[in-house]
Amino acid sequence: MRQRPLSPHLDIYRFAYTMATSIAHRATGLILTAGFAVLIYWLVAAASSADSYASAQQIVGSGPVKLLLVGWLLAFCYHLLNGIRHLNWDRVRGLERHEARRSARIVIIATVVLFLVLGARAFASGVLS
Repeated sequence: MRQRPLSPHLDIYRFAYTMATSIAHRATGLILTAGFAVLIYWLVAAASSADSYASAQQIVGSGPVKLLLVGWLLAFCYHLLNGIRHLNWDRVRGLERHEARRSARIVIIATVVLFLVLGARAFASGVLS
């Protein structure tokens, strides 16, 4: 009986922007799922009773959770912008190596800019202060 070929392992690949951005896209999706669970907890508490909402607000307003909110905001910005990049790939645009590298840089720069704009807005409104 013939043996089936083995899949290549990650250690044979060289670092590539597209590989790193793809892995980061998946990771930010998982991070956003955890953030979504916290959002659901907060909404259910808000819909339940005033005491439940006050308790949830105290938890969500604590320092560690605010730090997580900053992380979730960064994950959201990256996942959104890289998702747009993936949609562009689905249209068979930007698939050449130099275009993919350039779009990876654009996504990273745009993520930082969007994160800073939204973070400054959230801080100014008192959400993160």
